[in-house]
Amino acid sequence: MTTSVNTKKVLYTARVHTAGNRDGGVSRSDDGHLDITHSVPGKGGSGINPEQLLAAGWSACFQGAMALAAGQLKVAVPADTAVDAEVDLVFGPDGYVLQARLNVSLPGLPRDTAQALVDSAQKTCPYSKALKGNVDVTYTVA
Repeated sequence: MTTSVNTKKVLYTARVHTAGNRDGGVSRSDDGHLDITHSVPGKGGSGINPEQLLAAGWSACFQGAMALAAGQLKVAVPADTAVDAEVDLVFGPDGYVLQARLNVSLPGLPRDTAQALVDSAQKTCPYSKALKGNVDVTYTVA
């Protein structure tokens, strides 16, 4: 078991090697599951951009956090639950920054229950916690 200096238990470490940048760079994980070429947003090409990677990872993590909350509230997460994540790369007075929207669909759940799951997930999802205060984020229950 590996622990950090402050004795928190490390559950998993992602190891990815990236060579190059947004325009044709490559990223590969040490386990071989991730092997991608990067591309510049809006430029075309067959690569994936960092904003897409953030949106994919965050939305998957957020679904897990909602499932955790549902277990605590003793409600079932609908099988067709979905999170549509939108991550914008914007340029403003402070240079390049991100802004994002998570649009959450929990079909069949009462609106107050769905909102409770989203509110709880914001507090437990590691991505949401890391981005809080650093990225302008809007959470919407569809």
